[in-house]
Amino acid sequence: MAQDVVRFDEVSKHYPGPGGGTTAVDGLTLSISPGEVLGLLGPNGAGKTTTLEMLVGLRRPTSGRISVLGVDPAADRDTVRREVAIQPQHAALFDHQSVEEMLRVWASLYPDPHDVDRVVEQLALGECRAVRVRKLSGGQRQRLLVALALISRPQLLVLDEPSTGLDPVARTQLWEVIRDVRAEGRTVVLSTHSMEEAQALSDRVAILHRGRLAACDRPSDLVARFAPEREVEFVTDSAAAASLEPLRQMGSVELATDADRLRVRVRTTDSDAVLARLPELCRAHDLRVTDAGLDGVFRSVTADTLAGVAGEAS
Repeated sequence: MAQDVVRFDEVSKHYPGPGGGTTAVDGLTLSISPGEVLGLLGPNGAGKTTTLEMLVGLRRPTSGRISVLGVDPAADRDTVRREVAIQPQHAALFDHQSVEEMLRVWASLYPDPHDVDRVVEQLALGECRAVRVRKLSGGQRQRLLVALALISRPQLLVLDEPSTGLDPVARTQLWEVIRDVRAEGRTVVLSTHSMEEAQALSDRVAILHRGRLAACDRPSDLVARFAPEREVEFVTDSAAAASLEPLRQMGSVELATDADRLRVRVRTTDSDAVLARLPELCRAHDLRVTDAGLDGVFRSVTADTLAGVAGEAS
């Protein structure tokens, strides 16, 4: 059986301070397998950044044990530098070097780097390869940070909000790069606020909440467990409103009148029953059925935090 690439065993990180300080990570136990893409989700302040910093050895845990590629990442810095690469949200770069110069300098630090031209092509940096770093747009700078992480051909790639600032085309290209890394048998940790990104790329998703692991499973299994409701949406004649009352026995029903049309949304755990009943109740068209997806899972798992934010804003 292959050894886990990453393993956290009862890991906690406490920062001393007024009022007893802050526990950013609390008893985290988590393992990541070779060739896996693990999506890391959580509201602001959930402990994601601290977890990533401990994973790459930038911070030591207060208690517990961390193993990355079989070593302690805080103690064996040589292995981490050689085999692990991180794309941070923000990083200081050499502003007066060009994109290509930066990549070639980075590549020279590793024994078996990726071909610079290939990485430039993968991340669509060709149009700015001769541009000085200080003149890059936000999206170009973000793609350069990902390219610098990729160039070393790492066994473990850690991405922290990699699609921030990217347009839809650049984001799609980034997703293909991540899939390519996985196809090569390498491991990816993807921290993101995008539920769409996590669902599209992750083999498993871990959700941190108040420093603890609130849930971890395949996206489809998380949806089935925490957000089983589906939405059935359709349009019918406004005169059919009264005939739709039986649907309220199957879930919550929202009606919106638009001229002589009625837009209907039914949230239910039994969409098949709703669909079977519709023909006898009304003439439905523009029919659409959607899962709650990871958005629904996230709302369910972090409900107390989201309620607190809403309360503060009101």
